[in-house]
Amino acid sequence: MPDRAEVRLAEYGSTLLAADRLTPRDVERLRALQARGCLGLDQGPTGWRLKADATVGILVLDRVRLVIEPKFAIPGEQLMSWLSYALGASDPLPATARRWSTGPDGYADLVAAALLEQCERLVREGLRRDYVRRRSLEPVLRGRLDVGAQVARRYGQLDRLHVRTFDREADIWDNRVLGTALRAAGALATHPGLVRDLRSTAEAFPRAATPDAALRALDRTRYTRLNARYRAAHTWARLLLRGGGVTDLLTDRGTAADGLLLAMPALWEGVVRRLVAEAAAPRGGHRVPSGGATGITVRGDLGSSSAFRPDVLLSLPRPDDASARTLLPVDAKYKRYDRYGVGAGDVHQLLTYSAGYTPGTAPRSVIVHPSPSGPSHRVLRISGPQASLGSVHVLGVDSRAAPEEAAAWIGSVLPWADS
Repeated sequence: MPDRAEVRLAEYGSTLLAADRLTPRDVERLRALQARGCLGLDQGPTGWRLKADATVGILVLDRVRLVIEPKFAIPGEQLMSWLSYALGASDPLPATARRWSTGPDGYADLVAAALLEQCERLVREGLRRDYVRRRSLEPVLRGRLDVGAQVARRYGQLDRLHVRTFDREADIWDNRVLGTALRAAGALATHPGLVRDLRSTAEAFPRAATPDAALRALDRTRYTRLNARYRAAHTWARLLLRGGGVTDLLTDRGTAADGLLLAMPALWEGVVRRLVAEAAAPRGGHRVPSGGATGITVRGDLGSSSAFRPDVLLSLPRPDDASARTLLPVDAKYKRYDRYGVGAGDVHQLLTYSAGYTPGTAPRSVIVHPSPSGPSHRVLRISGPQASLGSVHVLGVDSRAAPEEAAAWIGSVLPWADS
C-alpha cells in the first residue's frame, strides 16, 4: 500500500489540496460524495478546495487519507456508544475492542473491532452451513448425473461425469458478507494488531464478488432462528460496507473508495428516536407515524403537495383522562444550541408542529440537541399581540453520558402535561 499523506479537517471545515494530490479516480469518488451532499469539491487555479459538510469519518484515497473530525469533541469510544445505541446493537462495545485506538478518528478502529469480535465468536461457534446446489465435472458419480450436459459436452463419454450436487457448505451469503466486510475493515484500520487479526479472521469466511453485491445481499437478508446469531455481525458489516458510500463509490470493476463516513445529523436523529421512545414508555407513551393520516400537508401550491414531519411523534396519555391520548412532536437538531440561540427557521418549523399536533389551548413541541457541556433545558415562549402561539422546549442531551442515563434525564424533563 503506498504511503498516503493524512489530511485532517473539522466538520464544516475546508482545506486546499494541491492539484497533484488527487488522482482522476479520487476526483470521481469525491464527486460522487458531493452529489450526495456529503462534501464539496471545487477546482481552482492552484488545486482543489475540499469542504466538509455534516458527514464525518475517514476516506482512504489513492494519495490522501482524509479524516473529517466531528464538531462535537466526542472521544471515539463514546461516539461508538451513541452509534451502537442508534443502530440498536445488543453488544455496543465489546470488551476486547477497548484495547484499540480511541483517538479522534479511532472510532473506525472500534467499528472494525466490533465486527471482528462478532465474527470471531461465529468462528468459535461454527459458521452456519446450508445446502448449496452446484454443477461440477467429476471422475466419479456424486449427487445426480446431469444427463443433458453429459450428452452435449462429453458426447456420452463416461471418463468424466457432469454431476449436480446439493451439499451443506459455509459458502453462503450470511458468511460472504462478513468476509467482504472484514477485508474492507482491514483497509481502514490503523492499529497493526487489529489489521492482522482482521485479515486472519477473514480467511475463515468466503467473500462476495464485490462489496456492492454483499450489500445487496444484506438488504435482502431476513432473520430466522437459523441465522439470528448473525444479526449483530451483519449490523457492523452493513455500516462498514455502506460507510464509504458503497452504492455510489464501488463498481463491479472493483474500484473502491475505502471509507467509514457517518452522516452525523442522521445518526443524531436515530439516537433521539430511541431516546424519547424509551423515555416515554414508563409513562404509557409510544411512537406513532408522523405521515399518512397523522401528517401535516400543504396543498394548493404550484407543483405537488409537501409535508411537515417531525422526527418523532409521541402518543401520550392525558394526565386528566388516562383513556384519552395527546400528541407531542419532537425534532432532533444536530446543532450547537448549547452555545447559540435557536434559529428562526427552526422556531417556525416547531410552531407548525405545535399547531398541527398539540391542543390549541397549550401548543408545545420539543427540540433535542447534543450538549457536550452537560444537560440543559430551556423553554422558548412565542407570543403574538393577540395570544400565545406556543412553547418550544429545548433539551440539550449530555453527549458524554451513557445513552441509558440520557433517556432517564429526558423522561424527567419532557413536557408531559398540556400546560
